[in-house]
Amino acid sequence: MRWHDGLVWFSDIYTHGVYSVGEDGSRLRSEAEVPGEPSGLGWLPDGRLLAVSMRDRRLVRREHDGTVVTRADLSALSEYPLNDMTVGADGTAWVGTWGFDVMSLAPRRPGSLIRVDPDGSVSVVAGPVHFPNGATIIGGSTLVVAESFGNRLSAFDIQADGSLSERRDWASFGPVPADEDPAKAMGRLGVAADGISHVDAEGAIWVADFIKSRAVRVKQGGEIVDEVSTGNLNCYSCALGGADGRTLFLCATPADFDPEKRAGNPESAVLSTRVDVPLG
Repeated sequence: MRWHDGLVWFSDIYTHGVYSVGEDGSRLRSEAEVPGEPSGLGWLPDGRLLAVSMRDRRLVRREHDGTVVTRADLSALSEYPLNDMTVGADGTAWVGTWGFDVMSLAPRRPGSLIRVDPDGSVSVVAGPVHFPNGATIIGGSTLVVAESFGNRLSAFDIQADGSLSERRDWASFGPVPADEDPAKAMGRLGVAADGISHVDAEGAIWVADFIKSRAVRVKQGGEIVDEVSTGNLNCYSCALGGADGRTLFLCATPADFDPEKRAGNPESAVLSTRVDVPLG
C-alpha cells in the first residue's frame, strides 16, 4: 500500500483490484483491474500507475485513459510469482520475487530483485534474497528491501548505472533461518517483514509483521521503538501519510490468507492510526 496524491492506495489480491480511499475512509474507488493478482504499487514521473501482476509475472501500467497495459514481462526471470515493489523518481522499478511456492509451503528457496528500467528493459540485479517484499528508496540512492524469510531489512546502494552494491543489513531481527520448511522458518523470525513504509522524519521505517497482528517502527540497526496492533487480523502492509504525514495506514487480513475462502468471505480491512513522527 502507498500514500499518494492525497489518497491511500492498496492492492486487493482477492478481488484482483487496485483501490484508493480517502484518509477518512471516504471515496473508495476502483483504480485498476489486475487479473494476475496485484501487489506492489508505484508511479511514473508523468503520474501513470504501475502495479505488479504477481501470478503472470508482469509489471502493468495504467494509462491516462484508464486502460491497463503491460509495461514489462518478467516471466523469463522468475519461475515463481512476483512480490512487492518500489519505484524511483526516474521511473525505475525494483521488484521482488517469491523464489518458491509459499502458498503450498514448498521447500524454501531464495528469490531475487529485478530492475525494470524506464525503457521497459528488465534485469536481475540482486540475489539470493530471502523472499524480497516491501521496499523503499532513501535519499534517492539507498534501496531498502524487507526480506520476509531473512529476519531483516537489507540495504543496497543504487549505483549511477542502475546496478546495486553488495547487500548489507539495514535492520536485523535475528539470524537468517536455515530451515527449508517455511512453517519452521516462520517460527524463527523475530519480525516477518512484509510491506514497509517510506522512511519517517527521524529515519525510521514502519514494518508490517505478517505472522503477527502488528506493525513495528524500526530504526536503522534493528531497534524496535514503537508498535501498533491490528487486533485479530495479521498485518501485511503499511504506509505512512495523511495530510500531516502522521497517519499510519495498515492492510490486515485473517492469518489463513486462503484466496478462495477470503474472496467468498471478506474479512480483510484497511486500518489507520495516528503516530508521533511524520513521514520524512
